[in-house]
Amino acid sequence: MIKTLISLFALILFAGSALATPLAIEQAGPGIYVHHGVLEDLAEGYHGDICNVSFIVGSKGIAVIDTGGSFNTGQQLHEAIRKISPLPILYVINTHVHPDHIFGNAAFVQDKPAFVGHARLADAMERHRETYMRINQTWLGDGFAGSEIIKPTQVVQDSLELDLGDRKLQLTAYPAAHTNTDVTVLDSKTSTLWTGDLLFVERTPSIDGDIKGWIDVISKLKTVPAMQAVPGHGPVVKAWQTALDNEQRYLSILLNDIRASIKKGEVMESAMGTAAASEKDKWALFSIINRRNVNTVYPALEWE
Repeated sequence: MIKTLISLFALILFAGSALATPLAIEQAGPGIYVHHGVLEDLAEGYHGDICNVSFIVGSKGIAVIDTGGSFNTGQQLHEAIRKISPLPILYVINTHVHPDHIFGNAAFVQDKPAFVGHARLADAMERHRETYMRINQTWLGDGFAGSEIIKPTQVVQDSLELDLGDRKLQLTAYPAAHTNTDVTVLDSKTSTLWTGDLLFVERTPSIDGDIKGWIDVISKLKTVPAMQAVPGHGPVVKAWQTALDNEQRYLSILLNDIRASIKKGEVMESAMGTAAASEKDKWALFSIINRRNVNTVYPALEWE
């Protein structure tokens, strides 16, 4: 009976996938396809489609990089892939643990790919499972149906090479920065770098890890021999080092301003209105995300 119900559920999900509307896709280079998420905050007006999701087509198969914030978004990505290529989906790579990047994984289980992520990703998924499932159900309602946490089956300790046939992908794991599960992907054929949320373009960078570690990682990223970058949020950029400079500037100003507030004895609520205020007109969703960043960073810096 249980097996019958599971089979029926799988059939329903598969049928739903066949009816999904494909995501709009930009071709960013030979064999490289990117869908740009909309500019929404997680909690306010969220529809599960705010980050960039991508796929790379090689001669042997396909690698997917991030899958969106719901099973439904993952289905739509899957349909977009099938509009481009019938090749097998060999890898699904998650650049980090955040829910807008991982909940589409469930739409790819039927393809039996290797799910790839940071060595700490499975633990982070488990620690956040209850919270992520609850808040995303609240945010998305019926739109969250079918969404599940799918953990990595292949991990990146320091670096890992994946072979798609005529192109190789170099994956690199980083210490705590945006999160403690950050991974980048470099395509050998086009020198395209997927940064995950280690790089935000236009959208205010969001901190859930170590601000000082992130500033250090940005300096390391600048040495990567890439011709263009696909950020976690925002347009594909050729001038990606300039984009990293902008992000590093914001994070450094935020760090210094919060330190100054603490030194003056100002409470966190006061710092929320003043820290990095000079950056306000340079970033989208600044008022919401910057306050959240202060709330994350201020308590950590109090104990420096």
